[in-house]
Amino acid sequence: MSTPVAEVSQRPCHHFSVDVEEFFHGTAFEPYVPRSSWAGLPRRSPGVMDRLLALLDDEGVKATFFIVGWLAELEPEMVRRCAAAGHEIASHSWDHLRVTAQSPDAFRDSVRRNKAQLEDLSGSPVKGFRAPSFSIVPGAEWAFDVLIEEGYDYDSSLFPIRGHPTYGHPESPPDPHIVRRPAGTLVEIPATTLDIAGRRLPASGGAYFRFFPYAYLRSAFRQSEARGEPATFYIHPWELDEAPTVRAPLRTRIRAFHGLRHTWPRTRRLLREFEFRPMGETAQAMRSHDG
Repeated sequence: MSTPVAEVSQRPCHHFSVDVEEFFHGTAFEPYVPRSSWAGLPRRSPGVMDRLLALLDDEGVKATFFIVGWLAELEPEMVRRCAAAGHEIASHSWDHLRVTAQSPDAFRDSVRRNKAQLEDLSGSPVKGFRAPSFSIVPGAEWAFDVLIEEGYDYDSSLFPIRGHPTYGHPESPPDPHIVRRPAGTLVEIPATTLDIAGRRLPASGGAYFRFFPYAYLRSAFRQSEARGEPATFYIHPWELDEAPTVRAPLRTRIRAFHGLRHTWPRTRRLLREFEFRPMGETAQAMRSHDG
């Protein structure tokens, strides 16, 4: 399916990415927060994003923001502020529906609509896509053809692990590589993993950033650097906020909100310890290297 491509730089810049969505967009809350209720729920992402933009500016870091279209439509100024600050704007689907839960035609409509919307708001081409819940899994690779045909240059939807109940593409390379499909080629920038005793473990952000010690993530970044490859970090605005009141089982709430008190200091530490650049720059460099 793919051909790995080595990074040219021996000391790669990593990727700081944000999946810009509200907590109720998360897959874990689908059974408890119906889509019909979304419009009546408070949107806290804009305020959190302003704080994050200030932190990124303080640390001199340019990030990649994968933004859900539903939220961008209601908070267009949030998107404009992100773009005006020099960050990369990328697509996270229109309504945070998993790839595996829709037809190819519905997926095409989602990524086309989101791309056009974000380009209009940001004034720049949208080249990157990340599937909700990393939901390009074995059997759903047709999504790459749709993305290529709709003008996307890179994807960041593969999690090269096994054993997770809802995502994982275990045969995928752990580092950025070129995916070759009938429709053309696409740069894939997967979620970062940590190799322990020959087993790939998820280590790129989100719950893994909140649940495990900071050293766990740092080790994954150092392993990537030792291979001459960039690591990819991701976080959500609601992971930089207070836990909301939501009717859901305790286990679900713990999974979603445990460790929130750690995220701001750990994020600042990460930004100071490593170098970062927008994901689109890595994709462009790989295209040039691939010929």
